[in-house]
Amino acid sequence: MDRRSFMTLGSAGLFASMLPDAFAAETTRRIRKGIMWGTVGVPGSILEKARAVKAAGFEGVEPMGGMDVDEMLRALDDTGLKAGSVCCHTHWAKPLSDPNPAVRAVGVEGLRQSLKDAKRYGAPAVLLVPAVVNESVGYADAYRRSQEEIRKVVPLAAELGVRIAIENVWNNFLLSPLEAARYVDEFESPFVGWHLDCGNLVHYGWPEQWVRILGKRIVTLHIKEYSRVKSDKQGKWAGFDAEFLKGDNNWPAIMKALDEIGYAGWGIAEQGGGGTPEGLKKLSGEMDQIFAA
Repeated sequence: MDRRSFMTLGSAGLFASMLPDAFAAETTRRIRKGIMWGTVGVPGSILEKARAVKAAGFEGVEPMGGMDVDEMLRALDDTGLKAGSVCCHTHWAKPLSDPNPAVRAVGVEGLRQSLKDAKRYGAPAVLLVPAVVNESVGYADAYRRSQEEIRKVVPLAAELGVRIAIENVWNNFLLSPLEAARYVDEFESPFVGWHLDCGNLVHYGWPEQWVRILGKRIVTLHIKEYSRVKSDKQGKWAGFDAEFLKGDNNWPAIMKALDEIGYAGWGIAEQGGGGTPEGLKKLSGEMDQIFAA
């Protein structure tokens, strides 16, 4: 089943009905459906937002670090939602690659706080953007500094039983899956892994190739769409303005690669369209199709 054939099916139910029972049993996936809290745009309190997420069919959310943990916990208890991950709240503004040690110290403390928040939520991992390379921050310096700062926090991650999951983003850093694997392995700790963002990879490569190379290092997934057509015509950032199933992620190939590495964990939407209850339900249904590909 190639991507074009998958797109013509239109629904996960039709796709499933075409599979032999034995094959369907062999490819049962253990991907839990979540959504990044920052993309939930419905108005209201944390509890009201959580109820809308639950009603849309999601199993969990990805809170930001540094939120009101007690309020979020009450919302999780009320709805039965789980925390699939926590997104570190300081990694962009206070990157661990910054030349200023005081800035890096704030970033380290943000990572520590996010790990503690994740422990309280019962989340398995914290999403971390490890470094930012730019005109004033060299690649080698970003590599060295970020590893030095993360190593300060690995003992806390181990103590809490929460993994630090490095995310691939447009930060001019860790630009190939081979380098990404090396970066993780150099920590020599099971508490440092990878948070694979499918959409962030499409402009530069193929997510399914990253899946196979990173393998068991992958802790969590961001499910996001990207259109090369829009990127070519309107600029690379316009590529993210694509609805699920209308971009260039080859979801059947990605799911096949995830099956091959035995992935079992969270698939968390970081996708526009979650500003209304109806929009959340649409995202949820499209994710069902993606996970059934």
